[in-house]
Amino acid sequence: MSTWNEAAEALRLLTDQLTGWQHEDGSWRFCFENGTSTDAYMILVLRTLELPYEALIRSLHDRLAALQQDNGAWKVYPDEDEGNLAATVDAYYAMLYSGHSRREDEAMRKAEAFIASKGGIKQAESVLTKVFLASTGSYPWPVTLIIPLETLLLPLSSPVNMFDFSGYARVHMIPILVMANRRFVIRTKDTPDLSHLTGTGKTVKRMDRPQPGPASARGLQQLLDEVHGGIRQLAGLPGLLRQKATARAEQFMLERIEPDGTLYSYATSTLLMIMALLALGYDKHHPVLMSAIDGLVSMLWKVDGHLHQQNSPSMIWDTALLSAGLQQAGISPDSGVIRRANDYLRGMQHPTEGDWALHMKNPIPGGWGFSESNTRNPDVDDTTAALRALRPAAGLKSSDRDAWNRGLNWVLSMQNKDGGWPAFERGVTNELLALLPIDGAASAAIDPSTADLTGRTLEFLGATAGLGTKHPFVRRGVEWLEQHQEPDGSWYGRWGICCIYGTWAALTGMMAVGVVPEHPHVDKAVRWLLDIQNKDGGWGESCASDHKKRYIPLGASTPSQTAWALDALIAVHPAPIPAIEQGMRKLIAQLQEDDETTRYPTGSGLPGFFYSHYHSYRYIWPLFALSHYHRKYR
Repeated sequence: MSTWNEAAEALRLLTDQLTGWQHEDGSWRFCFENGTSTDAYMILVLRTLELPYEALIRSLHDRLAALQQDNGAWKVYPDEDEGNLAATVDAYYAMLYSGHSRREDEAMRKAEAFIASKGGIKQAESVLTKVFLASTGSYPWPVTLIIPLETLLLPLSSPVNMFDFSGYARVHMIPILVMANRRFVIRTKDTPDLSHLTGTGKTVKRMDRPQPGPASARGLQQLLDEVHGGIRQLAGLPGLLRQKATARAEQFMLERIEPDGTLYSYATSTLLMIMALLALGYDKHHPVLMSAIDGLVSMLWKVDGHLHQQNSPSMIWDTALLSAGLQQAGISPDSGVIRRANDYLRGMQHPTEGDWALHMKNPIPGGWGFSESNTRNPDVDDTTAALRALRPAAGLKSSDRDAWNRGLNWVLSMQNKDGGWPAFERGVTNELLALLPIDGAASAAIDPSTADLTGRTLEFLGATAGLGTKHPFVRRGVEWLEQHQEPDGSWYGRWGICCIYGTWAALTGMMAVGVVPEHPHVDKAVRWLLDIQNKDGGWGESCASDHKKRYIPLGASTPSQTAWALDALIAVHPAPIPAIEQGMRKLIAQLQEDDETTRYPTGSGLPGFFYSHYHSYRYIWPLFALSHYHRKYR
């Protein structure tokens, strides 16, 4: 049987499988697996609130126990060297606090030995690790959290204000600053003693101090001068300013609570909000806190027999991609499967403004978010995914046309001045904020244009909206990609792993808007993809690429990365080349596999700390690659 016939049969089987998994409401629902720290933080908060969730705590504990490595550590991705100190501290502390593990247990002794071998808790680089330890009385509050709470009072016209931060950073930082400014601590009778790993004794006084490098010291000082200068210009006595800032922080959190009770639909920010509201004097059984817990419980997913706390369920993303992919595979937009999916998606379009609107002159809502509970934080990737799904039906129903027009307008309005596209908010590009001596600030503090968002948006504008380089805004997007190609020919992708992801997005985007295959940037990228193809025909990249900012091979092939590379090559080549044929045979074989390669995390959240295994990716991206191969080369 020819490779084309094998691909056609594989596509048919995959299509049948996926249509059978659709839920009655039209959605598809897969687990969005985020490692172990969200499980650990959920245990800490439940124990702090002293709520009767014993079965849940035990299941979260058992998941942590099952994922511990032989050397006592926990990892944030499978091939991470030795283990991750912050993840190990999170899991160790949570398991002790759960009451279902004791320091004398062999597993806990191994974890202690690993933590000590890395220099103790102080060397853990995750700000969330330090915050949850500090707020529960097991570590000093770091002075690296140096942003005064009064910063919340600075107007948008100030050189630096809280809305200069990315939305993700903002909803995490504000509850953190509430606690940090009060040096909030809440202990219970079950709080573990970690003094043997902090080197501070039971009374903790010393605090982490910022260590900016010489290259960033002047920029950091400039940032701090602007913050403090702005605060000095505010009218009012210091005590009154602090009261106003505290009230503003409380209002900020309460106004951004989603219908399910979560803050911005993220588990991590919701858990921080619960602790911050306790710091403001809320009772442990306050309705806002109980509603937040209910929202978090609704995000749980059973993985390998144990409950896992998803950070933000991916049902909008999965449903949009699968509806679009199935239509690419030949399913009619008028079929029941697609009509149900698109009715569901249309109901999830955001009708009101969110924080993103503060950066627009004439904001008109029309985007989509990542999670079903997300009603105020749309993003470019989910919006273009939903629009891809709706476009074939836009001529059939006026409601689809209206959703399409509003969504397209929103995507176009999100383009940054540099020509690229961000994820969540336009113009949040103040690079000084990335100099803050807070771990992860360089990646999370701002929301700049990225190769993956820019490439994916161009692909949508070309392949779905029918636009091309004759349109100035499209041409500016292509120019942004040309200016940001890496020396080796790849592009760095922010929200996937990583160089393969960015290169796929850039190449498919450039091809869709009319860039010719002979273009020098295209040719260089294609040669890079061919050079890194594995001997088995597939492609695979380590999460280590994400934080080291250069391509690092995994040493094995994963379904999603193989599909991305193939899709990029298919977009460029008018006829299949041997590398495509070999890769397609590998991808078809992977559809029947279930091993470490199909479970490898290929989504990125925060480099070095937070990686995501989308349980849907082993189906979604092969669906697109198979469809494009089948249609182009028939």
